[in-house]
Amino acid sequence: MRRDATPATSGLGAQAPGWLRRLIDVRPGETSALAWSWLYIFSILSSYYVMRPIRDQMGLAGGLENLPWLFTATLLGMLTLNVPFAWLVRTLPRARFVPLTYRFFALNILLFAGAIARAEGEQVVWIGRAFFVWLSVFNLFVVSIFWATIVDVFDTEQGKRLFGFIAAGATLGAIAGSAFTAVLARDVPTAVLLLAAALLLEVAVFSMRGLARLSDALHRRSGAGTQAIGGSVTAGMTRALRSPYLLAISLILLLYSITSTFLYFEQAGIAKRSFPDRGAQTAFFASVDLAANALTLGIQFFLTGRIVRRIGVGPTLAILPTVTLIGFAVLALAPTIAAVVVFNVLRRAANFAVAKPTREVLFTVLDREDRYKAKSFIDTVVYRLGDQVGAWSYDLTGLAGLSPAALPLIAVPLSLIWLGAGLWLGQRQETLARRRDAVEPR
Repeated sequence: MRRDATPATSGLGAQAPGWLRRLIDVRPGETSALAWSWLYIFSILSSYYVMRPIRDQMGLAGGLENLPWLFTATLLGMLTLNVPFAWLVRTLPRARFVPLTYRFFALNILLFAGAIARAEGEQVVWIGRAFFVWLSVFNLFVVSIFWATIVDVFDTEQGKRLFGFIAAGATLGAIAGSAFTAVLARDVPTAVLLLAAALLLEVAVFSMRGLARLSDALHRRSGAGTQAIGGSVTAGMTRALRSPYLLAISLILLLYSITSTFLYFEQAGIAKRSFPDRGAQTAFFASVDLAANALTLGIQFFLTGRIVRRIGVGPTLAILPTVTLIGFAVLALAPTIAAVVVFNVLRRAANFAVAKPTREVLFTVLDREDRYKAKSFIDTVVYRLGDQVGAWSYDLTGLAGLSPAALPLIAVPLSLIWLGAGLWLGQRQETLARRRDAVEPR
């Protein structure tokens, strides 16, 4: 794909501002696309993080012992929603199926806002459980669609340079959403917070359309975003299960999800014991989010792009499982509140600042059907399958007469497997990228 200056890209911005070029290696013609990408992911993550503390508090209100069942319902919701989404991808162009998906979720938010405003007594608990499941589905779908769009717009070389910086827009959105809820949760009705989240999704639709207008010129591709992708409705699952490359991506995401669930239960139990007041629980969850996101932002601005280009995709993917291995080893020896919180913050920063944007680079060497269908299946169903395994592992340790302290010991060998898969994926991605460049020279 050629990058030399042509009239097709003159409207994209000839030169990035000096401060931006000092942060990242942004090239002529990429500035406007980068700005739209930032606004797009900022609005999505702001919307989610306005609602996330509400979800966590409402999930606890239904009882910590019920969380495994909520994770089961979430997995079923992911499986169910993947079918109509695959049909939209098969039938409609990106410019239509992405806005339709986001507006469907915005309508859901408005319905929950109305239900929560009118709920009383036991209704609050059941609506809370439904909201917990729904938001867990919402988060993965809207973020997966965003990154599928980004991978469709930028190539591997651009991804190594820019995806970390784009992810910083997600972190700023998460910080803004967390801070908004942390400040207002005690004084503003939950329904009002949800209305703000729905409005932010409309900003995401506006931003996606701005980015789509630039994508063809950026890549010299005619009409890629205005043509339906086609293929089978079940292609996301079948292609993910048949390809060793996609299976390895599924494995690293599955292991990340399992170990994340182990940590989630630890944090949830601590919060319930320490903060009996619901408003205080919500504020606590928001504050932990805020700390993790602040650390993530600094890494994304100054380090992510440099790390990927300096050491490569595979070693970069190995950073998060290494942090996870060390963290769970420490928890096995010293299972304290401070250790759980510090580990959670560091691990989330390593994921969102380094591992997440690098995982997205893996999809830049695949065709468009895999980018949307297989990626959606992996990001949603496989991820939530990991939640399911992690949640029931937590439950089964009790039934087996084991202490939850056994989970860190289980997580250590899982992290070693994850590390090896990440290194293999990095080597395979480089091979596929060279083959792609040989067919489509710059």
